[in-house]
Amino acid sequence: MAYTVLARRYRSQSFDDLIGQEPISRTLQNAIASDRLAHAYLFTGTRGVGKTSAARIFAKAINGGSKEVDAAIMTGRDTDVIEFDAASNTSVDHARELIANAAYRPLRGPFKIYIIDEVHMLSTSAFNALLKTMEEPPEHVKFILCTTEVHKVPATIQSRCQRYDFRNIPIDRIIAHLTEVLKQEKHTAEPELLYTVASLANGSMRDALSLLDRLLAAGEKKLTLKLLQDLLGLPDRQLLSDFLAAVADGKPKPALEAMDTLLSKGTSIDQVLESLLDRLRDLLILTACGSDSPAVQLSDDSRAAEITLASRFDGASLVHNIALVESTQRSAKSSAAPRAILDAMVARMAMSEKLADVTALVRELSGSAPAGAKPAASAAGKTPVGAGSKKS
Repeated sequence: MAYTVLARRYRSQSFDDLIGQEPISRTLQNAIASDRLAHAYLFTGTRGVGKTSAARIFAKAINGGSKEVDAAIMTGRDTDVIEFDAASNTSVDHARELIANAAYRPLRGPFKIYIIDEVHMLSTSAFNALLKTMEEPPEHVKFILCTTEVHKVPATIQSRCQRYDFRNIPIDRIIAHLTEVLKQEKHTAEPELLYTVASLANGSMRDALSLLDRLLAAGEKKLTLKLLQDLLGLPDRQLLSDFLAAVADGKPKPALEAMDTLLSKGTSIDQVLESLLDRLRDLLILTACGSDSPAVQLSDDSRAAEITLASRFDGASLVHNIALVESTQRSAKSSAAPRAILDAMVARMAMSEKLADVTALVRELSGSAPAGAKPAASAAGKTPVGAGSKKS
């Protein structure tokens, strides 16, 4: 028997299964119960958040009944619920064919329902052809348009639809679902792995399940963070912590050595910088908002370690370092010597306090500071805004 990927096997089958989209589920169910069905709906949101699943579930709720019909709708094989992929059928001829078939009444259900996926991919001519039917649709026709790029859907089309914006799924909801899936699959995983997978999914349940599928393919009964790091080439979290600790100490040598070790393990410069931005962001939130901030999603052990690391920085230095890493990321992509740019960034992060002191001294000696005034760092008794870290 052919293997079915997790994203399909655990796809939502009812309104109650639409994780993270409860307000939309309630609204659609109330519309059905009160018999207030519009002729056209627009479902928009990032990939993998449940738009097409919601369209099928909605179609099943108003057109289903028997197990056979319900199963056909949920697999895209029903004769009255027609799924149309606009990404591969963009031309006006495809739109005209769809419109022509809309004139015929449904075979077994009360409605003929058209689910048009990635509707923003239709050509201008195809949109114009569709518009006339959406203005005066036959009473037996319903349209459900799905898109990840709603700004590309003409305003004339949008104005004829009831719009529903699907939200990115919160990390904790993704983790809970992944935990249940692993239980069903008879596997276990480190908590830190689940946090990392959910974070990498960027609000998409489908992306999270696809990544989990890749991990399960490794054949390990217990999934670990190291397995994920090896699979995706992610930087080792402990090595990144060692690097940040060296920056907090203001020591360029161990900072450069930690960075060299990260790269020697096969991690790309871009991946290191991306991971470094995420870590610095977490440190900034913990510093500014407190150790219990829900804006930082980490396991208990990782949170405790991150709180300790965050205590060695001040907010100004973290803001400065985030801007420095982001600038380096852009420069490295277009440079013939990205490693040199990266190493210069590392040294600058580790020596930022000394560089700030030199800058203040140069200002004083050049006469830009009042005579007898002390450099900003020593006068304030701390590092200037944008400079280095706290003393450990």
